[in-house]
Amino acid sequence: MSASASRSYGRGAAILSAGIGVTGVVTFGYFALASHSLTAGEYGHITLLWSAVFITVSVLYRPVEQLLSRTIADRDARGLSGLEHLRVAATIQLALAAVFVVGALALRGPIEDELLGGSSSLYTILIVAVLAYAASYFARGFLAGHHRFGLYGGLVLMEASSRFLFALAVTVGIATGETAVALGIAAAPIVSLAVVPWALGRRLRAQPAVTEADKDDEGAFTLARGSGFAIAVLLIMLSEQTFLNAGPLLVKAGEGARGAALAGFTFNVLLIARAPLQLFQAIQTSILPHLTRLRASGETDPFRRSVNVTLTAIAGFAGCVALVMLAVGPWLMGLVFGGDFDYARGGLVLVSIGMGLYLSAATLNQALLAHGRAQQSCVAWVGCAATFALFLLLADFDDRVLQVEIAYVAAAAALCGLLYGLYRRA
Repeated sequence: MSASASRSYGRGAAILSAGIGVTGVVTFGYFALASHSLTAGEYGHITLLWSAVFITVSVLYRPVEQLLSRTIADRDARGLSGLEHLRVAATIQLALAAVFVVGALALRGPIEDELLGGSSSLYTILIVAVLAYAASYFARGFLAGHHRFGLYGGLVLMEASSRFLFALAVTVGIATGETAVALGIAAAPIVSLAVVPWALGRRLRAQPAVTEADKDDEGAFTLARGSGFAIAVLLIMLSEQTFLNAGPLLVKAGEGARGAALAGFTFNVLLIARAPLQLFQAIQTSILPHLTRLRASGETDPFRRSVNVTLTAIAGFAGCVALVMLAVGPWLMGLVFGGDFDYARGGLVLVSIGMGLYLSAATLNQALLAHGRAQQSCVAWVGCAATFALFLLLADFDDRVLQVEIAYVAAAAALCGLLYGLYRRA
């Protein structure tokens, strides 16, 4: 069974790596076109809108994606049927979407005026995009848990491609302005849902009848049980987004009139860490159900080998990126994004190293989730993210971008060390 599981994981990771690798390039292209087509201030608003949307959806909805992925894989490994876990996950997802709507309406003034430059259009786009992603992330968890990685890759590729077309339309002159570029952020998850009805419907129609043993297990999977896992992962996702998005947001808050432009520049620097996450999403998506199946089957050695191979690949990749940034980083960033800012070579190398540490931490986190150690992992994430944010708020650096770069690599190193310690004990 271990050889079959390893082949399944390898195929799934390969399929997703191809699809999501293209997705990462297309996403990079979206921001490159937007950077060249808009003013520095307008581009800053686009990056802040993107950050706000993806902070929100990752924090609110990825916990349910992870819950579904882990639960479905575990149930499949144990030969259980039934739909109660889907109803629990859907209830949690709908509740989280409702919480978002209430919060967004209550905070419309600060969101619209202080974050989005007073644009009611960008505020509306944010609301629509976040609600559309609720369905998208539910579908991702379902597909990952059932190893439907081809459809998963198709979903995210359709999302990125449709978003890219809006930036392209502005670049060639079919449309103009930041609102036209921003519309792609809302349209993308809606277009990507085209694969969902067929994928969900086919799988649910094939669902076997529920046995008495299944009913007993269904009773154990309660809303409280699912919510406990989801809340821990929600806090992990909040911490994750703090690492990736607090830098541009806090830079904007502390720099007055030039804050939006400097936030866009900081965002570009952190794309060195963000862009590989698109590719790593393939590994992250496939490794959780894979490790969960191995744990449910009691296969300890294949579990450890899968984690070690992934960590080794990440180290090699991060080393290559760091060498490229050392050799041609400033020239490459200037070519891709343009603008009047100068990219510091040392800072780009720091972010590359931090990216490798962060991806290693994310891999160890998936191993801990497969072991059912979400609460322990959560404590490490929250502690490191809080320290990272406090350093950005309290430390007095003349170079705010360098401050973000140093904070990122230091916090990623601390997080990786803490999670590795938890993993060894698990």
